[in-house]
Amino acid sequence: MNQEDYAHEDAHEAGSAAEDDAQATRRDAGEAESSRASRGWWDRNADDYQSEHGAFLGDDRFVWGPEGLDEAEAALLGPAASLKGKDVLEIGAGAAQCSRWLASRGARPVALDLSHRQLQHALRIGDDVPLVEADAGRLPFRDGSFDLACSAYGAVPFVADPVNVMREVRRVLRPGGRWVFSITHPIRWAFPDEPGPEGLSVAASYFDRTPYVEQDEDGNAVYVEHHRTVGDRVRDVVAGGFRLVDLVEPEWPEWNAQEWGGWSPLRGNLIPGTAIFVCERD
Repeated sequence: MNQEDYAHEDAHEAGSAAEDDAQATRRDAGEAESSRASRGWWDRNADDYQSEHGAFLGDDRFVWGPEGLDEAEAALLGPAASLKGKDVLEIGAGAAQCSRWLASRGARPVALDLSHRQLQHALRIGDDVPLVEADAGRLPFRDGSFDLACSAYGAVPFVADPVNVMREVRRVLRPGGRWVFSITHPIRWAFPDEPGPEGLSVAASYFDRTPYVEQDEDGNAVYVEHHRTVGDRVRDVVAGGFRLVDLVEPEWPEWNAQEWGGWSPLRGNLIPGTAIFVCERD
């Protein structure tokens, strides 16, 4: 998982000077501004993110979110034995940990990310997976290039037009292809991003879709995240040409004692933190 990963807040704690003076607000942010902000933010913060979370993510582990749900256990892309020989696109791949796990199962993954610095970390770990620097809304692949597509907290929450991403993913998938992506559970938008008791009280409207933006003193966005309700996400999937076959809300496991930004055992045992959408292209 990468995250554009699940964690702007904790990489932000150790972030660069550009974030130190950023002002948090809720305002509209279009496709170009959102893309530009995400690319810049992850190029600046990739080092801190990989340093802090690299041990949890591993070099070749496929984990869907802070709860620690492994694809090896969940098999949301299909049984591990069925992955052999499959062409797989990982979107928002970060350092390509998930792609390496797929390769270890005999798949042929391609790891795509918007951030050049994240992909440099992928090269640091190893050069065994093809890497592509590109925007999820403009996938540089021919129609029907892949059997499967996946994204662990990458791209989807950070784009202004998620339906366009869905349509692009559908375009590059072959008939019968599966598309699985995880995001911060939409209900979390109603609560403060705090791991302790203060993160258990509703502080905002779940139905307010206004993007969360961090901007510099000139009003330029340096970080953008877009909120959609669960119903919105389902409609986005359908509008993108997919059939939703499962919606997974991982429970917090007893073994996981870590806090990761707003994720913690306390909150994880009471409210969901991750939503995983399992979709198929007819």
